[in-house]
Amino acid sequence: MIKTATRFTILIFLLLGILGFSQEKKKFSSIPNILQQINPGNRVDSWVLVYNSYGKGEEIKTSGKVNYTPQFSGFNLFPSEDSFYYIAYSEGGKINYVTDVEGLRKFTDRIDNAQEAAVMLAAEGYMVDEEFKDLAGNYHEDQSNYYLDLGKLTSKECPYQKTHYTVTVNKSTGAVSNVKDNGTYIELYNKKCANNPRLLKIEKKEEPKKDEPRKTPKRR
Repeated sequence: MIKTATRFTILIFLLLGILGFSQEKKKFSSIPNILQQINPGNRVDSWVLVYNSYGKGEEIKTSGKVNYTPQFSGFNLFPSEDSFYYIAYSEGGKINYVTDVEGLRKFTDRIDNAQEAAVMLAAEGYMVDEEFKDLAGNYHEDQSNYYLDLGKLTSKECPYQKTHYTVTVNKSTGAVSNVKDNGTYIELYNKKCANNPRLLKIEKKEEPKKDEPRKTPKRR
């Protein structure tokens, strides 16, 4: 009886340990490292992932040899004006290119890891925010799902705004089963914002009182 109770206790602790480990949040690494974890869903002969920064291309992942033409536009998982990525791949003797996030999602097709889940969600506007990984650049998983904490640009107007979400992605189907809104984590105002709190405070200040006429002192 005692041995059975002991075994049961050990089993409980093991299960709790496994559960605790599965719930541990892991931060995504850099965008290039995330993209290096992707693989094509369909069979292609060969492919290459290219990073272009200030007009200079760098191959950051290759599978076979591809005789491709350098591209002048591409996709990014985090907004950047000076750099982008693209994929060139050979399929059936023809060279094709992936230059946007929708094409990237189709190229990846199925989800084999959390990085590919983040890539898929990029087509929906979500992003791994490298500046705020604690809020919008991490994930945890269990046997059934990936749970990704990602950011999203929710306003380009005044104020510029980002919101973070927890997105649940099913490992088997790749379907999003739940999206939890965790609120705004950054708001930026500029001087031209009509709803800039600092400007509103200035406008609310009372107008300076007009000087009252001086009273003439009484003669004694």
